[in-house]
Amino acid sequence: MTKQERLRALHEKWFSKCTCALKKTATQPVPGDGSAHAQIVFIGEAPGKSEDMQGRPFVGAAGKFLTEMLESINLKRDDVYITNIVKYRPPNNRNPEPSEKEACRAWLTEELNVIQPKVIVFLGRHAMNTFFPGEQISKVHGKLLVKKFPYIETTYFLPLYHPAAALYDGSMRETLKKDFKKITHILKKIQ
Repeated sequence: MTKQERLRALHEKWFSKCTCALKKTATQPVPGDGSAHAQIVFIGEAPGKSEDMQGRPFVGAAGKFLTEMLESINLKRDDVYITNIVKYRPPNNRNPEPSEKEACRAWLTEELNVIQPKVIVFLGRHAMNTFFPGEQISKVHGKLLVKKFPYIETTYFLPLYHPAAALYDGSMRETLKKDFKKITHILKKIQ
């Protein structure tokens, strides 16, 4: 079975197996999307309205900005893998609750173990705090974090502000673009 087939199979499994309470209010699950051979995995917080309707992560306004930033470092969405901590849209786009994050954790872990990326990029504090609960995004954005977790192979992590934050706060836009450009340097450094 190829990596892409393994990803499809694990998504199918989790569509029925996931016990997240958000299943009751979401239109559909939003699994990760992209290359099973990606060197970079982007992890966001949770699907929004557009994602809930289309069943794909980062397809709304924040997704368009993410695509624009990928293009700025000569990457396409097909070159990377994009997923979320929570696989179902929280009502009214509220923050996911700890129990919802926990219910989707094994699904995310399995995605990461199939792909085995060189770098995981956190898009926003919720994604970062799932792995690094003691860190503040305002202090570590754009800085490479190195840590060995017992349940995934990846040891390199880059926290960034969420693209949606940059859409609402223009001053963050340049910071995010600047931090984003560090991705290619990090990949070269850890090869």
